Amino acid sequence: MNRISYCFKDGKHKVVTFSYDDGRVEDRQLVGLFNKYDLKSTFHLNAGLLEMEARIGGDEIKNLYEGHEVSAHTYTHPTIERSPKEEVIFEIMEDRRCLEALVGYPVRGMSYPNGSYSNEIVEMLPHLGIEYARVVGGHHTYQMPRNYHLWQATCHHNKDGLKHAKAFVDLHKTQYLYMLYIWGHSYEFTNDNNWAYMEEICETVANQEDTWYATNIEIVDYTNAVKSLKYNAARTQVHNPSSQSVWLKVNDQPIEVIGGELKEL
Repeated sequence: MNRISYCFKDGKHKVVTFSYDDGRVEDRQLVGLFNKYDLKSTFHLNAGLLEMEARIGGDEIKNLYEGHEVSAHTYTHPTIERSPKEEVIFEIMEDRRCLEALVGYPVRGMSYPNGSYSNEIVEMLPHLGIEYARVVGGHHTYQMPRNYHLWQATCHHNKDGLKHAKAFVDLHKTQYLYMLYIWGHSYEFTNDNNWAYMEEICETVANQEDTWYATNIEIVDYTNAVKSLKYNAARTQVHNPSSQSVWLKVNDQPIEVIGGELKEL
């Protein structure tokens, strides 16, 4: 009888992702750092604040964040738990609409501005095309999220980010799926004069053979594709109805199931 378990891309069992808010000019240096080490990040932007002083301009967003993900952070960054639902809907949808016009693809995730949300807002998000939303704080573990609309990171970069990066690369139990998720604001590196600290984090986690480097939405899409797999009763066949490949371990051997494929296991 087959023993089947899920893997990340290319049969890996670990994933690293980053998440940075507000679209400040320091994102230019941070993107350069991520690109230097072939890492992926999601950048949560407020379209209504793009042309303000010390923020990224709309005309550079598409090129600057190429290879990463642009995500929503509401149009003007209000504390949305205190806002009427009509304003919440406007803030999210207008942010999406404006950002999508700049980047040329659907914006499908967000981070909560000021860390503010309510149960009503969380329930509303799927109806607004938002497939994940990051909260503030950190759980200081490497677990996968159970609810992508209440997605908490491992840590803020200033809250033991390097410690967690070093611990993460030493995780080797392949029976688990591990995620390192670090978040913050790029202007904090200038304020705290610790760009070298962030580079050490990046250098520590980069180029690991057992690790997939992904944006937030890539992780969500991959998880959804895995969940969509259809097995026969004997677990000797699997059909992948999604458009992307997913990887399984069958009797401890990694296999790729191509999008649209019916595969014998």
